[in-house]
Amino acid sequence: MAADVDIREVGPRDGLQAEAPVSVDDRVRLIEKLIDAGVRHIEACSFVSPKAVPSMAGAAEVMARVPRTSGIRYAALVPNLKGAQMALEAGVDELTVTISASETYNQRNVKMPIEESVAQIEQICAAAAQIPVDAIVSCAFGSPYEEVPPRDVVTLARRLESDGATRITYADTTGMATPPLISTLAAVASSIDGLHLHDSRGTALVNAYAAVELGVRRFDTSIGGLGGSPFADGAAGNLATEGLAYLLDDAGYETGVDLGRLLEASALVAGMIGHPVASRLAAAGAP
Repeated sequence: MAADVDIREVGPRDGLQAEAPVSVDDRVRLIEKLIDAGVRHIEACSFVSPKAVPSMAGAAEVMARVPRTSGIRYAALVPNLKGAQMALEAGVDELTVTISASETYNQRNVKMPIEESVAQIEQICAAAAQIPVDAIVSCAFGSPYEEVPPRDVVTLARRLESDGATRITYADTTGMATPPLISTLAAVASSIDGLHLHDSRGTALVNAYAAVELGVRRFDTSIGGLGGSPFADGAAGNLATEGLAYLLDDAGYETGVDLGRLLEASALVAGMIGHPVASRLAAAGAP
């Protein structure tokens, strides 16, 4: 059965990037476990400098060892043209790029102004050719540094689409979103293709449900609720994959994943990182 909701699992990249380095063996083992649970869309790694992000070292080796089964799509985050070229050589199915709607956050996160990031993304889109590029617009629902009006967020997204981005994912990087804010952005943008939600203020799951009610059918999630941002005070992890799957399954939406096996993957990653995960469902267990 085709999934009603596309869950892109970002734990192997966005989740583990916020942790102490985990071996390539373990990262591949986690991806295999997620696939066993029915996950078919995975952000597997990031092609960044290992000096800048030690936890993402060995990205090409990860891609060389992951299962290549029909129907599974692997994405990789790339920061620049060099990273995109390396990812394409490694055989990824999708590139993800990130840019912030907040000027200050963009400077802190990628060390360049928004305009320079736009130019980088245009180069990446040109190099990608037929490979999809998903542009993730961070701080789409607020920034700790300055006001970010929804119209400015959507204007940036439209520029990225005109420069070649295949799709847009709006990210609540700072966990400031609420259902009314999601509704407002959806109205300004006419529709929302995808969302990347963080749970800094405990609203990620209710925001996801509100978005589903508005017609959103694509979400980034992280096993165990792993993740976070060092550039936003108090930023917590991503929306937990198992939490969203539990809610959507009960609401009658098809996700294509097995909740019991997802919880096994959550337990596996907790052992890898050496501490409990943030996911409340992982702590309480399935009913």
